[in-house]
Amino acid sequence: MKSRLPIRLALIALLFGCLWTGWLVQTHLSGRASVLDRAETVLLDLRILINGPRKVSDDIVIVAIDDETVSGTGSYPLGQDDLARLIDKIRQAGARSLGIDILLTGNAQDGGTKNLATALGTLPAVIAAAGQFMDERSGGSYLPKPDNVLNPLSSLRNEAATGLVNVSTDAGGTPRHIPLVFATRDGPVPSFVLSATGRYLGSDPTLTRNAIRLQERLQPLDYAWHLPLNYYGPRATFRTLSAQSIFDGNVAAGALEDRLVLVGATATGVGDRFSTPFDQILPGVEVLATGIANLLDGSVLVRNITIRRIDAVVSVSIMLVALSAVIFLPLAQATILYLLLVGIWLVVITFAYGQGYWFNGALPVAASLPPLVLIAIVREVFDRRQASRFAVANEALSRFQAPGLARRIAEDPGFLLRPVEQDVAILFIDLAGYTGLTERLGPGGTRDVLKAFHTLVVNETARHHGVVLDFMGDGAMICFGIPDARRRDASDACLCAFDLVAAVQEWITSSDLGEDISDVRVGGHYGPVVLSRLGHETQQQIAATGDCVNVASRLMETGKAFDASLALSVTMLDVADRCTFVPPRIEAASIRGRRQNVQVALWTAAQAGAPRSGVAGRLDPFTAGSGT
Repeated sequence: MKSRLPIRLALIALLFGCLWTGWLVQTHLSGRASVLDRAETVLLDLRILINGPRKVSDDIVIVAIDDETVSGTGSYPLGQDDLARLIDKIRQAGARSLGIDILLTGNAQDGGTKNLATALGTLPAVIAAAGQFMDERSGGSYLPKPDNVLNPLSSLRNEAATGLVNVSTDAGGTPRHIPLVFATRDGPVPSFVLSATGRYLGSDPTLTRNAIRLQERLQPLDYAWHLPLNYYGPRATFRTLSAQSIFDGNVAAGALEDRLVLVGATATGVGDRFSTPFDQILPGVEVLATGIANLLDGSVLVRNITIRRIDAVVSVSIMLVALSAVIFLPLAQATILYLLLVGIWLVVITFAYGQGYWFNGALPVAASLPPLVLIAIVREVFDRRQASRFAVANEALSRFQAPGLARRIAEDPGFLLRPVEQDVAILFIDLAGYTGLTERLGPGGTRDVLKAFHTLVVNETARHHGVVLDFMGDGAMICFGIPDARRRDASDACLCAFDLVAAVQEWITSSDLGEDISDVRVGGHYGPVVLSRLGHETQQQIAATGDCVNVASRLMETGKAFDASLALSVTMLDVADRCTFVPPRIEAASIRGRRQNVQVALWTAAQAGAPRSGVAGRLDPFTAGSGT
C-alpha cells in the first residue's frame, strides 16, 4: 500500500535523520573515536581478507631474536655485547641502515654499552624509545602526548637516532595506525617508523599539514600525522633471518646488502605480539616493518579529510534516499532499495581498498539504519491505521455498491472513467400490492418489510453471481456481466429469475403478507449496455444504460398484462440455452416507446416455481403458447 504519511510527519522523520546523521558525520570528520570504530574494524578486516595478502618489497629484512638465538646465546634479552657483535656482522653484510626494536635502557657490565655505542655509530641507525600514556586519548585526531618517555641510554642516543615504537590499536588490540610524531615534554619526537624510513632514504621526510613528503613523493596521512597501516600478510611475509644464523655466518651473500635491517624479538614468551587480520600473533617488529614498507612503496592506506568527506556525503545521501523511499514507496520496495544501496557501497569500498583507499563501511549503515527503522515503524503503524480506515471505508462503500463493484473500485480507482459497452443480462423485480402495504404498516413497518425483501434479493443474486445495481423502493435492478462479462451470464440470470419468484412467493406466504402483496413480477432481457459513471464529479454512481435496460424494465409491465409473474425475452433464453428453460407460453409483445415487438416467454408464479425441464415440458417454445 502506498504511503500517505502527512507532510509534517515526513518532515519530522527527515529532521531526526539529518540530526542523527549530522552528529555521526561530525564525529567522523573530526577524527574522534566513536562506538562505530569496532564495527568499522570488522568490516575493514573483511575487506583485507577479501583482497588477500600482498607482495612486499625485499628492501626490508627482519633479523629476529628468536628461540634459536636465545638458545645459542644463552640469555634473553640479548646482551649488549652480543647485540654489538650482531650489528657488526650486519654492517659487514652490506646493510644500508639499521633499526633496533629493543628498549636499551640499562647499562651493561664489562664495557658492553660502549661496544654497542661504537657498533651503532658505524651505520645509519635508529633505536627504540617508548612512550607511557596515562590518558587513553592518544590517537585519532589528537597528537599523541605521552606522560613519560622511556629513552635509550644517552651514550647510545649520541650514536643513533631514536624513535617511539608506540602504535595506535583498535578496541580489539589490532594496530590500525602508527603515529609518526609524538608531543613530549621535550618537544616533538618522531616515531621509530619515521626515523627508520629517513635513515634508509638518507634524508629525513618532511611533514606537511596532513601528509608526508618522501623525497619527491607526497604521501597523504590521516589526522595528526597518523599512518593508516596496510598489512601485507601473516608472519614471515617479510624476509626474516634468525640472528643466530648471522652469528654463525649462515647467511647467503647479498641477503642484507643495501637493505634496511630491523632487529626485533620474536622468541616464545616475548609479549610484543599483536592481533592482525592475517595473524593473531604478529610480532611487533613486523608491525613496524609494515609501516616502514608502506611509506617506502607508497601503499599507505589513504584516509585523509577528502576520504572522510566522501564518507560523509555517501552517508547523508543513503540516509535521505532510504528515508524518502520508506515515506513514498511500499516498505518491501524501500527495504530492497536500501539494501541495494548499502550493498553497492560495500562492494565499492572493498574494491577501493584494493586500490589503497580506506572508506568507511560502518558510517553509512549507522547513519541511516536507526532513522530508517524508526520511520519504518511509524510508517507501519500509520499504514495499519490507514488500512483499518480503508477497510471500514470499503465496507461502508460496499453497503452502497455491490461488493464486487466496491472491490473493483477500491482496486482500480479509474474503473469506468471512460464508458464501456458490453453484453449484459438484466433483471427487474418488484412487488405487486406494495402501495397498500405501506399505507397499512406505516414507515417503520414498511422499512422492515423492504429490508427483508432486499436481503432475499441480494442473497439470491449473489448465489447466482449477479450484482444488484440499484434498489427502487419495492423493486431492484439486477445485472449479470458487471463488472466483467462471463459466458454463463444469461443462464445465471434465468436461473436467478426462477429462484427469485419461488423465494419471494415463499417469503410472502411465510410472512403473512399475502393480504397486501399479491404477486411478484420479474422481467429480463439480454443485450448490449453502456457501463459508465453517472453524476457529478464529486458524487457518482455506476449505471448501465441502453435499450436492453429499457426492455427489461418494460417486461415487468408485459408480465402484468398477461397475468404472468416472470417475463423473459426469448433473446435471453436463446443465449442461455432455450432447451433448459422451456416456456409454457410465448407472446409477441409491444414495448412502450419501442417500434419493434419483443418475443417474450411467460410463466405464472406457480409455473416458475415448478421444475424447469422434463419430458412433458420439452415442447418447441414457439408452438407451446397460445400467442404464437
